[in-house]
Amino acid sequence: MQVTTTFRHMEQSDALKSYAEEKLERIAKYIDEPINGQVYFTVEKKIRHIVEIVITAKGVSTKASEATNDMYAAIDAVVDKIERQLKRYKEKIKAHKPNGDEHGRQLSKKIFEADSIKDSAEPVVIRTKIETAKPMSVEEAVMQMDLLHKDFLVFTDSVSSEIKVLYRRKDGNFGLIEQQHD
Repeated sequence: MQVTTTFRHMEQSDALKSYAEEKLERIAKYIDEPINGQVYFTVEKKIRHIVEIVITAKGVSTKASEATNDMYAAIDAVVDKIERQLKRYKEKIKAHKPNGDEHGRQLSKKIFEADSIKDSAEPVVIRTKIETAKPMSVEEAVMQMDLLHKDFLVFTDSVSSEIKVLYRRKDGNFGLIEQQHD
């Protein structure tokens, strides 16, 4: 596991860094290699210690944060939280049949300059990124949204192979946008 640490509003500490790395080794059994972990240590108002961890691995990403008055307690709490999330994710994946031979569709995500859309007929593209809409069921998409704390997710339906968009509504429920067939 590759772990990157960032210290905000505090001095770097090798002891905290090694403690976090040691605790993160516990989660390696829940997800496939390669695993990248980013740990952010922050101190606010000299008494609030915040630890945020972002885990990215093959096929799954998750993040969590915890704030206490002790940095070591915050590390323990946030690692426990991520471990629970990944354990729940792994159990739900076992319930679904894996589609290992199926690949997601490639999508182009473009970011346009806001002023160019208003002023001219041809919008100016700031950045283009190619992403993969991974094949999954609606249940897996909901779980992935919860793990990533996202408001929407574009995915390929594992049964019909169609592109679908799942989004979180203001009332807390989920909406699904799918192609209408005649």
